[in-house]
Amino acid sequence: MSATAKTEKRLREGFVGQKMIVLPPNVKRVPLTNKLIRQTYVTAIGFYPHAAFHDRERKAGCCEYIFLYCVAGRGTVTMKGKTSNLNPNEFVFLPKNVPHQYSSSSEDPWSIYWMHIAGENSELLYSRYLDLKSEPASIAYEEDNINTFNDIFSLLENSFEEKNLELVSLKLQNFISKFLYPEQLRPTNYEGDKISRSIAFMKKNLNFNASIEELAKQQNLSVTHYSRMFRAKTGISPNRYFNELKIQESCQHLYFTNRSIKEICFELGFHDPYYFSRLFKKLMGVSPANYKSKYKKK
Repeated sequence: MSATAKTEKRLREGFVGQKMIVLPPNVKRVPLTNKLIRQTYVTAIGFYPHAAFHDRERKAGCCEYIFLYCVAGRGTVTMKGKTSNLNPNEFVFLPKNVPHQYSSSSEDPWSIYWMHIAGENSELLYSRYLDLKSEPASIAYEEDNINTFNDIFSLLENSFEEKNLELVSLKLQNFISKFLYPEQLRPTNYEGDKISRSIAFMKKNLNFNASIEELAKQQNLSVTHYSRMFRAKTGISPNRYFNELKIQESCQHLYFTNRSIKEICFELGFHDPYYFSRLFKKLMGVSPANYKSKYKKK
């Protein structure tokens, strides 16, 4: 049997362990009348494990965006005259109506999760993919991502009822966000993000009464540069951000523990209880005593 014949035979028979759902035409019309679904929805979804001979070419492209996520093996993706490797823990978001081809390696066949995505927000999602400045883009493997994919698949497998499709749309946005916003979801994984590291330090050291000079020095930045970068990322000053974290933590102590307000104040690095009370009221709208009285867990 020739290689071409083998390929055609594999594509007809599918791949061992594969799963796939393609929405029928009448179901694809549901988003047109449902505002919740039509923002982002899938028209086809599947998983191809060890997909030897998997080769798909669309000379006119596809009318939907295509998401491919490789978890094992490898393959190639060709678009606009450029061929890129797709390796484990890498994904690609293909634009609609653009000719492309993707192929599994014959020596090390890939295992891929894939979706066809449509909706009013699909173009915006693709633009966020381009923001990553890497095609394909890489992502650390997380079992939760696979679980979310399986949830989406199971919902569609069980029913095309409208509420199921609404939940699929919501879960789809959650799933895609984990790939398109890696720095925002896992900021401390990015070595170049000094402000994220500074925030992580604040959260782990809420008892530390750090000055802005100390925080800036810790990241090897001048106070001016540090303050400007911090405000650009968070919208507020480092001191205010640190104080807000402390007040949020104090609310947990007031709600869940029997510690006195004075004890909580000192534990969070405030040496002046009156300053702590004024700051608490400014941020929370009530004094610590009133907050404790009103919200204390019974």
